[in-house]
Amino acid sequence: MIQRRLTALAAGTVLAMAAMGASPTMSQAGSVAAVPGGTPEVAVAPQYDTTHVYLAPADVDRFVAAFLGTFGGQSTKQVIVTVTPTPSTTSSQLLQTPVGTVSLFGFTTPIPYPFGAERTGFLVTDMNAAIKAARETGADVLVEPFPDPIGWDAIIQWPGGINTQLYWHTKTPSYAPLQTIPENRVYVSATRVDAFVHSFLAFSEGKIVSDDPHAPGIEIGRPGDFYRRVGIESAFGKLSVFVTDGHLPFPYGRELTGYEVQDVRGTLAKAESLGVTVLVPPFASDGRISAMVQFPGGYIAEIHSAHGKE
Repeated sequence: MIQRRLTALAAGTVLAMAAMGASPTMSQAGSVAAVPGGTPEVAVAPQYDTTHVYLAPADVDRFVAAFLGTFGGQSTKQVIVTVTPTPSTTSSQLLQTPVGTVSLFGFTTPIPYPFGAERTGFLVTDMNAAIKAARETGADVLVEPFPDPIGWDAIIQWPGGINTQLYWHTKTPSYAPLQTIPENRVYVSATRVDAFVHSFLAFSEGKIVSDDPHAPGIEIGRPGDFYRRVGIESAFGKLSVFVTDGHLPFPYGRELTGYEVQDVRGTLAKAESLGVTVLVPPFASDGRISAMVQFPGGYIAEIHSAHGKE
């Protein structure tokens, strides 16, 4: 009942502002800087960009204990909310660790389309400017901006079928910087990768930091083969683009995020003691040690560290 009143209040605010000719998604800073290419800078910082994890309600607490026990950090208080523009109910909490942030949802109702398919949530300085920039740089808007209890949300889709949530808070959040920046891991076909990279770079004002057309296939579960891997960095954080033919053994392609730690083997030992399953044991490639794990509830992640820190 409380959430219905909050949503109704927010919707009423939108209608009132629209009647006055005002925008319901104003910039927190009051202005948005334009970059040389003409696209506004709407990113904030990597600690505000979250991996979206959807779990069955019964798995939420086990996941929280395992995730925070593995990486450290803390959780915000769990609340019961409506985070979609149509009726639904979910638990919601933010897990803040030194190596990355998770937005955790445990829906007690069916999840409305297309929620649950977005990989990440990006905080933006101005929702109107971000939506405009997304469209102009080649992304589609799957869910138009809508109010939630603490701000505004939308879902966009990049060329290649990669979904991302954009969000804006009524009260400007303040989170500590991360110790290491996680990588958003996306798998795209050779047909769509150039369109995806072009669109994401234009939107994020990021840069390509690596483009290896012969990356070792062991990184995608195919030792002896090669594939193309593109690395991008921006104010939204790190992005690794895996260009494949889709012939991927489990669990590759199922992971959403790669977390950088100081000691992979020590982290894995701690994780296993908390109920985490090691799906791919540590292996060396491209100057780092990597492994793949599955947390209680099914969330799959990559964990890595630089050589000499295994």
